[in-house]
Amino acid sequence: MRRWGVAAFVAAGLTMGTLLPAVPAAAVHGGVPGDFNGDGYKDAVLPAPGANVSGKEAAGAVIVLYGSSSGLAASRRKTITQNTSGVPGAAEAYDRFGAATATADLNRDGYADLVVGSPYEDTSKGTNSGAVTVLWGSRSGLTSGTDLPSPSGSPTYYGQDIAALSTGGGTKTRVVVSGYDASVHIVGPFSRTGTFGSATLNMDTASVESVALGDFDGDAVPDPAVAGSRLGDLSGGEVYTHLAYGNELQGNGLIVAAGDLNGDGYADLVAGDPDEPEKEGVDGATGGRVLVWYGSASGITKDTAPVQITQNTAGVPGASESGDAFGGALTVADLNRDGLADIVVGSPYEDLAKNRAGQVTVIPGRSSGAPGTGSYSFSQDTSGVPGAAETDDFFGTTVSAGDVNKDGRPELFVGASGENNSTGAVWVFPGGSTRPTAANSRVFTANAVGLTQQNGTLLGGNGLLWVI
Repeated sequence: MRRWGVAAFVAAGLTMGTLLPAVPAAAVHGGVPGDFNGDGYKDAVLPAPGANVSGKEAAGAVIVLYGSSSGLAASRRKTITQNTSGVPGAAEAYDRFGAATATADLNRDGYADLVVGSPYEDTSKGTNSGAVTVLWGSRSGLTSGTDLPSPSGSPTYYGQDIAALSTGGGTKTRVVVSGYDASVHIVGPFSRTGTFGSATLNMDTASVESVALGDFDGDAVPDPAVAGSRLGDLSGGEVYTHLAYGNELQGNGLIVAAGDLNGDGYADLVAGDPDEPEKEGVDGATGGRVLVWYGSASGITKDTAPVQITQNTAGVPGASESGDAFGGALTVADLNRDGLADIVVGSPYEDLAKNRAGQVTVIPGRSSGAPGTGSYSFSQDTSGVPGAAETDDFFGTTVSAGDVNKDGRPELFVGASGENNSTGAVWVFPGGSTRPTAANSRVFTANAVGLTQQNGTLLGGNGLLWVI
């Protein structure tokens, strides 16, 4: 059965006292840590797109937890909203500032910058046209911002997903932004005054749900990938690396991420396809799936056959069960430091002791052979993990990774948007000798980082939950 997120969408709207916009947009990736103040420690990004700001419901906020040798602490934080000095715009009801974020050093000054989407922002171009803001890193952290405007005359949900990647100066630094009307491709060089090289509107793959950047052909220039919204009777939307009709890849998905899984020097593309198949055995997989297209000197083309991974794949824990939404969240990062990127997969609807408690699975990269061997999973029922699995926690709503204590071992970040009456929470799993570990894992709740409203804060982000 396909879930369209209607029940969760209406419930969230009612708990906040006002219904959300009629056609909710997804903002799919978790906040990626970055060293915003140049002290050598990456800082954690905890988006809270449902946060109330100065009485404005769901205006949205981003919480930055500063990294240090001792890790993260709620006391070392900065809360950024559109009312923060130096940030363009103003906090307005249901802007959902922080619905999407991306991290990269756009102006190549040694400080990471944070790109923030507000897909429900009303502008002179229309209601819910959306906005994207760059918060520029500096010795003092994120203290100023400029907008990245869409060249579209009538954008819709611009900023619902964002990817940013710098493989070098000038045109080798790029940002891709998704929207329901089109995707926008912005090329460097970028400056903190707000200038950039160029912005191109691509309407050949409209209704873009998710975006990614990766060097799929090894030319040291970031290549875009997009996943569209659902189309026809297919699970997920069409996936593209060459953004024109007729170039759709084999297979479908709603979320994309990139990284070198097999260590051959080419980025590989991963897509999460959490939908139930419309036609069993023809499209999709029961319980959801992940598809992998391997990069090459020719890049990734429509002739590139994907590898499918499900919870029935050998070595992957659990089993494929209808409604798990395996592939409902996704990131790619080298968690075990073997030089190969690993796939982190959220299954926010996974039933454990409680229904839709949620789970996260890590699938290690492999230099050869099919992925799956050595996979492992975390949930709130895993020994050492704070809290306990509860109905509709949606643990695994978002996932990300980054080393915040400079020990060379990346931490794993997992969001659960349904935790604590949808105020949300983010778990941090410390990097271990061979992989992140549940021992000494921590949880940051909305209340702990100063967001005190009683419902709907969505700390960690709401991922794909409004569309799956």
